[in-house]
Amino acid sequence: MMKRYSIAEARNHLPEIVHDVERNGAVEFTRRGKPVAVLMSLDEYQRLGPPRTDFRTAFLEFRRRIEEEGVDIPPEVFAGLRDPSPGRPAPW
Repeated sequence: MMKRYSIAEARNHLPEIVHDVERNGAVEFTRRGKPVAVLMSLDEYQRLGPPRTDFRTAFLEFRRRIEEEGVDIPPEVFAGLRDPSPGRPAPW
């Protein structure tokens, strides 16, 4: 059974609650007796979420899928997307 704390208790005892979460798992927060939120450890949160990939890996995977599916994106689609101006002058 998940431990429960009221929002008022959590406000007054947050450090102890965080230690409890690290040792024993998630806790539930209530407002007026109704569950409103759950606090879990970072390890548990990361385990539940999708694996994170860096930009390069995601981009290469995107390109691989596009090539496999035979999607043809003409270069004209990207025309005018970049601002050709040199930008603001450097401060030095």
